[in-house]
Amino acid sequence: MKLGIVGLPNVGKSTLFNSITKAGAEAANFPFCTIDPNVGVVPVPDERVDKLGEIYSSKKVTHAVIEFVDIAGLVKGASKGEGLGNQFLANIRETDAIIHVVRCFEDPNVVHVDGSVDPIRDIDTINVELEMADLEVVERRLGKVGKVAKSQKEYQKEAALLERLKKTLEEGQRAASLSIEDEEEEALMRGYSLLTAKPVIYAANVSEDDLADDGASNGYVSKVREFAEKEGSAAYVICAKIEEEISELDDEDKAVFLEDLGLAESGLDKLIKASYELLGLISFLTCGEDESRAWTIKKGTKAPQAAGKIHTDFERGFIKAEVVPYDTLIECGSMSAAKEKGLVGQEGKDYVVKDGDVVLFKFNV
Repeated sequence: MKLGIVGLPNVGKSTLFNSITKAGAEAANFPFCTIDPNVGVVPVPDERVDKLGEIYSSKKVTHAVIEFVDIAGLVKGASKGEGLGNQFLANIRETDAIIHVVRCFEDPNVVHVDGSVDPIRDIDTINVELEMADLEVVERRLGKVGKVAKSQKEYQKEAALLERLKKTLEEGQRAASLSIEDEEEEALMRGYSLLTAKPVIYAANVSEDDLADDGASNGYVSKVREFAEKEGSAAYVICAKIEEEISELDDEDKAVFLEDLGLAESGLDKLIKASYELLGLISFLTCGEDESRAWTIKKGTKAPQAAGKIHTDFERGFIKAEVVPYDTLIECGSMSAAKEKGLVGQEGKDYVVKDGDVVLFKFNV
């Protein structure tokens, strides 16, 4: 999974990215300090994998991972090449979802590119640029398809979809708001890689003082949440500065620090979980002496395709899957103990893998 982090300059994007990856992307108080997209791959927090590693004394414990791409602060006119423009919009096209960092804090020492804090104006600025960039893609494709659709019937459906998309974008709406009629249109939409068709999580960046009540007393946060709800997107409160401090701590100190702040989990953990939910992803688990590991799949994936995530041979030669829910395995203490109690399912090709399933695949090639 690849997530793009976007926002105006000086909203806390690179500070957040630093805390995600500890990659040290330069965070400076001026626009365009992030000249190249910074990419970081981070493990998905999952206590279940760690616990299985302990039970089986695994030589290796492997978490699922997410790739984050930090993209330079966009400004008005980015779709026309202003600021650092189009190259960064191209980088966002390659992501599965967008984390849009929005400034919801006052600080006279951190300049705002527009001179004042106004999260909805900032969101609109970014969204307009993304819509304009998408409109250019749609018009270019329509120019080609529209001509051949007059004489070739197979292109008429795509031409009609592009006309609807053009109208939607011209009205200032995201491509995601367009009703898709069938699987064929869905496939066409995927091929366009439109920026405004991607799921969005708004990360409301607040000061430390607003963390304890999850931004409930912050008027800016309320506006962002209201906006996200209307759009059908998600909104979460983070404090990029605090997240950066947390990233420097080991697990034990992190737990104490979060407790002192009155938080159950870090803002980053919330964002990662939200990303999974937004993209319809789950994790199944494998375990043993050599390795305990989490594997990411789409909700609704059947057993052979889940096996294929491990190795194509597993899918090709799939026989069956031995499956036990994680909680059941923990209660029993091991897969063999769960088998003795008759709690391990013998599942075939039509079994839909569930989040937290601990699976042993049987195959023959």
